[in-house]
Amino acid sequence: MSVEIMDGRTVRSFVEDERAFNSSVDGRFAALDADHDGLLTYAEMAGELMSLRVLERHFGVDEAAVAPEDLGALYRGLFARFDRDGSGMVDRHEFRAEMKEVMLAVANGLGFLPVQMVLDEGSFLKVAVDRELAKAA
Repeated sequence: MSVEIMDGRTVRSFVEDERAFNSSVDGRFAALDADHDGLLTYAEMAGELMSLRVLERHFGVDEAAVAPEDLGALYRGLFARFDRDGSGMVDRHEFRAEMKEVMLAVANGLGFLPVQMVLDEGSFLKVAVDRELAKAA
């Protein structure tokens, strides 16, 4: 983890650099694709989705206090956002498209004023910051 300063332009610039963005997203896709079939199942994505701790991080709700079936429904709903064609599997194009939407939503939420954030190494936001720093050097 590291503390970084960024704004929405940092994230938007990363997303707009199709080569850098797709390379990063494709790397994450490949890491999740345990059976290397080019498709992600809910089981392959579940750990990643749960690591987001959506309720805790964004709504201040302790996930341990949420009924397991409700928590499962939340994560299945997140998976469904990626599974745009409803096939029960997420292909690379669906994964890229949803990650692009997510990252642009983050950019819009950050706005134009710099904010200080703690970022995990290897996260898409950390990659965006590192990319911007490399361009400035």
